[in-house]
Amino acid sequence: MMKKISLAITGCMGRMGQQLIKSASKSKQFKLVSLTENRKIMKKISGIKPQPNSLDAFKKANIIIDFTVPRCTLEILKFASKQKKRVVIGTTGFTKKQENLIKKFSKKIPILKAGNMSLGVNLLMYLTEITSKSLGKKFLSKVFEVHHKDKKDYPSGTALMLGKGIAIGKNKEFYNMIGKKYLNKKSFPFGKKINFNSIRKGGVIGEHEVTFSSGKEIVTLNHESFDRALYSEGALTAAKWLLNKKPGLYSMRDLLNF
Repeated sequence: MMKKISLAITGCMGRMGQQLIKSASKSKQFKLVSLTENRKIMKKISGIKPQPNSLDAFKKANIIIDFTVPRCTLEILKFASKQKKRVVIGTTGFTKKQENLIKKFSKKIPILKAGNMSLGVNLLMYLTEITSKSLGKKFLSKVFEVHHKDKKDYPSGTALMLGKGIAIGKNKEFYNMIGKKYLNKKSFPFGKKINFNSIRKGGVIGEHEVTFSSGKEIVTLNHESFDRALYSEGALTAAKWLLNKKPGLYSMRDLLNF
């Protein structure tokens, strides 16, 4: 019998935190040893009392899975790098400066960071790169996404990942390619840069669509998620994969080996 992987889950009261607890409890390969949350939680969850992020909170874990907010993620990385813990990051919405800090931490510890943990979405990003490269300069592009009404950041981390895929295909710097960011628009234009439109409604788990247009033809790539377990199972797969890796910054693409 293989020794179980000791797991810490941060932001345990969030949507993804809750989903991760469910998936980890069902898994034979993981043992939940620690839950963290920045507000005081009195009740135990899965037999564990949630606590704030600290060295103590993570000392028993082999690996930390983090779906929180950028400020919180960076705090977790500070503790993790001191204790040489591996971290899977599903948090989105980092600034360029924060991205650079994550790179620094990855020199000390193995980090797998993904704007989306789903196999299908990572394939979609790969296809977006190929399509962008193949169609070339004559095609303009835009990215559309739909999420549940409680999702705060827009465009979603996945939409930005797809935008980055378009930029990579065109050999351009993504930050210079970001166009307008619309919220809840019925329709939105193509631009010389990449325009984004985000819809926030109901309980939608996630829809993403990349469109390329030459004015004479349109190519559309899309993906729809029906079950949040998709992401938590993806994160657990990532955690297992990260266990025997050297320090570095990895992505789902490294795991999927496209």
